[in-house]
Amino acid sequence: QVQVVESGGGSVQAGGSLRLSCEVSGFPYDHVYWGWFRQAPGKAREAVASIYTGSGSTYYANSVKGRFTISQENAMKTVYLQMNGLKPEDTGVYYCAADQFITEYSLRWFKDHEYRYWGQGTQVTVSS
Repeated sequence: QVQVVESGGGSVQAGGSLRLSCEVSGFPYDHVYWGWFRQAPGKAREAVASIYTGSGSTYYANSVKGRFTISQENAMKTVYLQMNGLKPEDTGVYYCAADQFITEYSLRWFKDHEYRYWGQGTQVTVSS
């Protein structure tokens, strides 16, 4: 059974940093399409960043480019989201998602239905 577990959320002041981690277990493939998504109160879930461990290709939402960095640790099937320069609008529940295959990845990385396996979410709160 595939399990996805996030960690690392918390509360910080604007301008601060947090690092989220996500690990998948029971995943029977060598490479993973990872996605980080977030959902603010009263808003729809949105994509933040994605990485494919096979090629190292990464994608970011415009709102986080230059501030967030997604990275991988293949052997441990772990992905990280380093978040710097946090803003109050970054507040929300952050979800990690994984799948073994996404067709037309560059065009679909931000679509949540492309990811089959999801974590439980971790809260990030940024105060002004």
